[in-house]
Amino acid sequence: MPSPSPTLRLFAACALLLGSSLAHAQYSWVDANGVRHFSDRPPPPSTPAHKILKAPGRAAAAVPPAPAEPAPPAEAPTPAKGPKTLAQREKEFLARSKLREEQEKKDAAAAQRRRDLAEHCQDARQMRAQVESGVRIAKFDAKGERSFMTDEERAAQLARVNKALAQCRQ
Repeated sequence: MPSPSPTLRLFAACALLLGSSLAHAQYSWVDANGVRHFSDRPPPPSTPAHKILKAPGRAAAAVPPAPAEPAPPAEAPTPAKGPKTLAQREKEFLARSKLREEQEKKDAAAAQRRRDLAEHCQDARQMRAQVESGVRIAKFDAKGERSFMTDEERAAQLARVNKALAQCRQ
């Protein structure tokens, strides 16, 4: 099949460009609240004709001035609900950052406590296994002399280890 000629390609490109201009917003109107709308669909039927700024086949009209609204009473001023200023957004960002940092510190401290408890529990389990094994356990006094645990010392040591392991099960 032969390729299309450059003239045919140019004609097709122009047709596409002209057709794409029809897809742009063709209507422009101001609603009852004074908000300007742009659409490719006509405005609602309740919109008066003088509020329609642009329509297909009509020249664009100048923006009508907004009707003067009565001033709110002086004793009850209403706060502005507009977009937040950069300073307000920065203040909120800094507050969120501070909260996040505090939470990360709390999480890190809690994780460290869990690791310390797990290590303590592991040491206690090893000590219990050693005490219950029946093997003679040597200990050294302040002078560096070696002696062996008696059965009473072994029982006291086992009671301390079991008490420590009771915290590990919680």
